[in-house]
Amino acid sequence: MANPAFVYNPPQQPYLTILYQDDDILVANKPSGLLSVPGKAEEHRDSLISRVNTVFPTATVVHRLDMATSGIMVMALNKESHRRISKQFELRQTKKRYFARVFGKVKSNQGEVNLPLICDWPNRPKQMVDYERGKKALTHYEVVDVTPNESHETVNSKMGESPVTSQALSPIEDEKSETLIALYPVTGRSHQLRVHMLELGHPILGDRLYAHEEALGMAERLQLHAESLSFAHPVSENWLTFQTPIPFTAYAHYSPAPLSIV
Repeated sequence: MANPAFVYNPPQQPYLTILYQDDDILVANKPSGLLSVPGKAEEHRDSLISRVNTVFPTATVVHRLDMATSGIMVMALNKESHRRISKQFELRQTKKRYFARVFGKVKSNQGEVNLPLICDWPNRPKQMVDYERGKKALTHYEVVDVTPNESHETVNSKMGESPVTSQALSPIEDEKSETLIALYPVTGRSHQLRVHMLELGHPILGDRLYAHEEALGMAERLQLHAESLSFAHPVSENWLTFQTPIPFTAYAHYSPAPLSIV
């Protein structure tokens, strides 16, 4: 569907949330609606890195999140840390977990989406599947909770504290359902999780670029959150894992188990 006229109005509270900081790295929680880095236009200068730089002038971005996506970002505080952490992302040595609310009932409790992606240039910044020219994009997923007809009749799943619906749903109920899903991107393509969920038949709720009208109307913001990030410290080489609470109202009290580093 067409994207409505964009007006950048980044959230001001909380202005900046630092989860961790030492001499080499900084980990922050980016709110939905805030750019990771400044845009070209003057009105798009406010961003997470801009805010961080007011306190830590040497901080540089190692990776990015979409403006509408919330969650964890790590930044480097010196050139050597930037080089070492960037190499981990390049070699896919980091581990990431996102949570998303998607439209409908996802049939398989777990699986993967392996579809190559490329920029849909006439409709940029949208991305699309292209088997001939697209870059490899792989996402693993695991169903956490299914909500049929606004009810929460659930049982425990393999994620320990994660609920998964036990009853079978009719086709009509399927259309009225939503699923909380854990996403584990192996690659890091632009809009990868958003396009992969769309191609799976379950667009992310509140997605102004990819969701159909009903899924778009089910949430005020994109229901995608970068909840966990694990990587080796660039100096000590100790493995670090950071988590931030899922900001979706319906799951405010849900505490996922720590991300496995195996």
